[in-house]
Amino acid sequence: MLSARSIFQEIVDNDDTYQLFCSIAASGETQGGWENARIAALVPESMRDLAPKITRHGADEDKHGRIFNALLRKRQLDPVPVPPETDYTMLLEQRGIGLAHDKLRRDEPLTEEDIVVYLAHSRVTEQRAADQMVMLVTHFGDHPEVGRAIRMISADEENHLAYCHEELLRLAGAGHGRRIQQVLRESSLTEIAVYRDVSLAVMGHMDRLLRWPKAKSAALAAGIHGMYAYERLGGWRRMVSLAMPERRGALDGPPTPAPAV
Repeated sequence: MLSARSIFQEIVDNDDTYQLFCSIAASGETQGGWENARIAALVPESMRDLAPKITRHGADEDKHGRIFNALLRKRQLDPVPVPPETDYTMLLEQRGIGLAHDKLRRDEPLTEEDIVVYLAHSRVTEQRAADQMVMLVTHFGDHPEVGRAIRMISADEENHLAYCHEELLRLAGAGHGRRIQQVLRESSLTEIAVYRDVSLAVMGHMDRLLRWPKAKSAALAAGIHGMYAYERLGGWRRMVSLAMPERRGALDGPPTPAPAV
């Protein structure tokens, strides 16, 4: 039976596909860690209270990158280059989602507008990350090889999403509400297209490595296109709503250490 569980099980069971999956995940998390570290260093003076939370966000993502690399080492595999068409973070930046890397490399303070945009972009991408991790925990939370890592990363992603909701609501109350809603909508519509393209590219590489039957490949592609159609017609709205999270101050304090994998 074709299901998310069966597909991921195939990927985990094959060294080549597992190597590619972990490499893509590690690269994206490490990139996110660098971005958040730079944003924290460049936060404008009027928003310095956010710097420790942004630093924590980046530290968590660095930790996730190390976890995926540790999963590779545990199976005596090395990271492999990430195919450009599967690089979610890079493709989002090319489409204007996230603060430009050339801006982050300068030693010039960011503006309040930059931080509003950063948080709105993060609210969208963290929704995607949290949804994906919930799915993986549902099917593989008790997996002997990857379960513990998946559960920790999922908990962190829920914290990141809660932080985005809380800080965006605070900024909306300070007068940034209209801009926040504008960026959320623009970002979500762009993100769902990039996610579709990356999903198709990743499945294409998995297809090549696992030599799936044509009917299976076609069914997976149809499922990806179907999800995009659903999100384009209205599913994107889950990425733009704001609600005060049950857990306040989710990124207060130091990051939790990475588990031994």
